[in-house]
Amino acid sequence: MTASAHRHELYTVEQVRALDRRAIDTLGIPGYELMQRAAAAALVCLRQHWPQARRIAVCCGPGNNGGDGFLLAALAREAGLQAEVIALGDSRGDDAIHARHAFEQGGGVAHPWAGQVLPEADVLVDALFGTGLQRALAPDVAALVRRMHDTGRPILALDVPSGVNADTGEVPGQAVHADVTVTFIAAKRGLYTGQAPGYVGRVQWEPLGLPEALWQGFTPDAVLLPPRTLPPRPRQAHKGDNGHVLAIGGEHGTAGAIRLCGEAALRGGAGLVSVATRAEHLVALNSARPELMAHAVDGPQALEPLLRRATVLAVGPGLGQGAWGHALWLTALDAGLPMVLDADGLNLLSREPRQLPDRVVLTPHPGEAARLLGTDTAAIGKDRFAAARALAQRHGAVVILKGAGSLIADPEGQVAICPWGNPGMASGGMGDLLTGIVAALLAQGCDAWDAACLGAGLHARAGDLATRDEGERGLIATDLLLPLRRLLNGKAP
Repeated sequence: MTASAHRHELYTVEQVRALDRRAIDTLGIPGYELMQRAAAAALVCLRQHWPQARRIAVCCGPGNNGGDGFLLAALAREAGLQAEVIALGDSRGDDAIHARHAFEQGGGVAHPWAGQVLPEADVLVDALFGTGLQRALAPDVAALVRRMHDTGRPILALDVPSGVNADTGEVPGQAVHADVTVTFIAAKRGLYTGQAPGYVGRVQWEPLGLPEALWQGFTPDAVLLPPRTLPPRPRQAHKGDNGHVLAIGGEHGTAGAIRLCGEAALRGGAGLVSVATRAEHLVALNSARPELMAHAVDGPQALEPLLRRATVLAVGPGLGQGAWGHALWLTALDAGLPMVLDADGLNLLSREPRQLPDRVVLTPHPGEAARLLGTDTAAIGKDRFAAARALAQRHGAVVILKGAGSLIADPEGQVAICPWGNPGMASGGMGDLLTGIVAALLAQGCDAWDAACLGAGLHARAGDLATRDEGERGLIATDLLLPLRRLLNGKAP
């Protein structure tokens, strides 16, 4: 196994520090040598992304992240580039001080930051703070970051964009908007979820030539989902082999939500899809999508025969929280079938906690997650990892905590991050699609964890493919259905 095998592994800041200590104390690689390797990797990254750059300005903090920056500037000067350094005070720590001296002994000058105009540069480098900063930037540092943005020049961040919490993805104040982030030794989990995706740009992981022994015995805190799909079906397959999804919802005025859920279940490969909804929606559903078997359900008695034929339930899209929705919700839970709970299915669960059946996937957005945990959305955003794990453990179910960098968690604490998706997907109906897709995967035999991971990945990748030609703004939920089908059949990247 080589170091590249670990590129999908994500670590906490504490774990990264332990890896650093192991490299120094056990593998015998001095900290200063690690700093030199990081600087060399950063220069290669910079030249890969901006090959025409001739002038760089490196903003260096007082610690080891600043030391990486000083050595990068020194290497850039040796390579014939013009490299200016703006320093936040004196360097601290032996390695950082050594790096600064190396830069200055090579003829470089460190200009102290005092609110001045930044030097002309083709690329700016953020080497202000590394993984350790978990608070808002101080006012003088925030002013420097604003000045960096005012230049309009691209920014390379070393390890972590300053102001981004590398553990949680929270951005408590001003932060660097990087075009590229080159992160060293191990990928930090906070770079891929929450607010962080809006700041990191493209993330490039550099293992610094460290041996496989560094990672032995270390279990990552989370993993990035790899692109996956289902295997081809056997030629003799029939619709009964692929399950029967029953989508329950569509209170007065919300036919669209349950139709989107049902249609996504069809496009997700379920053999049969039924819809239990209000009678007023039948004509619209039958005319728009005749493949959906739509049934008028006015209460639990009408729902029970449909439950007996179903293998998987999708409960919540457009369900409402009134008497009708509540009665259907209770009846569905009592059926004990595998299910996906979304939208009002989750809101009802927050009001009335119940023991859930096996093979259940919950798909909350941060607001729904906050209600389920009895907190607010700000608390969810402060630590999405803790929130997802708490939800999964509390309800004994697999959870997809939606948002930028959706998290998938199970009751044992396993977490995966979906690295795809885009802002165009922040529009009505996208969650209804996800519910239907995950239900279809459960119906085709996936366990709850695989259905959630594969479903979240397919949903997000379909969203990305749907924006390829027309862009993100104006994307609607049904735009994802054709790319989804292509992905499921291995016809798209």
